[in-house]
Amino acid sequence: MGPDRNKHLRNIAIVVVLAVAVWKLPGGGTAAATISNALSIAFLGGLFFFGYRLYMEHRETLYGLEERQRALLYGALALAAFAIVATRTLWDSGGLGGLLWVAMLGASGWAIYSVWRAYRTY
Repeated sequence: MGPDRNKHLRNIAIVVVLAVAVWKLPGGGTAAATISNALSIAFLGGLFFFGYRLYMEHRETLYGLEERQRALLYGALALAAFAIVATRTLWDSGGLGGLLWVAMLGASGWAIYSVWRAYRTY
């Protein structure tokens, strides 16, 4: 039961035809941007739903943390989300922006690790 060669060639041909249509047809770039935006919204919606499910499944554990640790965890997650949203702006602003981006993600990772370490030791 090997892969069907004609099926793969057909799928590659479909991708090539769509790429040529976006490249040559008027308004193809706009259509591509619209599809890209729709896929981005669907992906972000999936990430939010995943975060919600994780929160609901581990809510008891989160409430079991000290208030300081819980605030540190939520702040670290917010900082990481801000850094991810501002990635393009920070990287386009030059070396200092890229350094700030790395520092924000590093601080967020350190804070999450410190909360996890405190959770594991009682």
